[in-house]
Amino acid sequence: MSGPAWVAYAQIYVESSENYADLGECFAGQRNGLCGAAVEGKLFLITGLHTGKVGFVVEVHDKMPSVEYSADEVVEASYRPLGAAALKGWGGEGRWPLDLEQVSYRVRYSGWGMDSGHQAGPPMDDETLIDRYLLQFWPAPPAPDRVIRQTGKQAAYWHKYARQQPTPAQLAEIKRERARLE
Repeated sequence: MSGPAWVAYAQIYVESSENYADLGECFAGQRNGLCGAAVEGKLFLITGLHTGKVGFVVEVHDKMPSVEYSADEVVEASYRPLGAAALKGWGGEGRWPLDLEQVSYRVRYSGWGMDSGHQAGPPMDDETLIDRYLLQFWPAPPAPDRVIRQTGKQAAYWHKYARQQPTPAQLAEIKRERARLE
């Protein structure tokens, strides 16, 4: 996939199952707040632009690609599809099938212009897209997520948000307690 992608609420996703998961669940126990991978089969991706089109490229590699050090923001996480995976815009606005096997992947999510995108309104059809993103997959065993590069205020905000979320084990205990109380 390479081209403009629709985002709303600064969100776009990779999904391979119909399991619903909210923002907090997807970032549970993570250090990075841009690529939520805590829910199996789902990636919850944060953008700078609230609503509109962003530049987006998805690449699948046989081995780890080099880091795009020109990017303002770079994070990594692990991901394993549960079925046919697709990049999906918020509310079903856009769907791009991804050629991923059902194996463990490492995912690198890189962004350019995230702070500028956050402060801008949606670009008009003839305007240059403000922020852009690169999502790269390669086969790799599961490993903790990490922040490779962080330069902007938006990324700092979302990384802080992620670090404040309960771990998946704590989240499961909270859900069990809610169910018990109901």
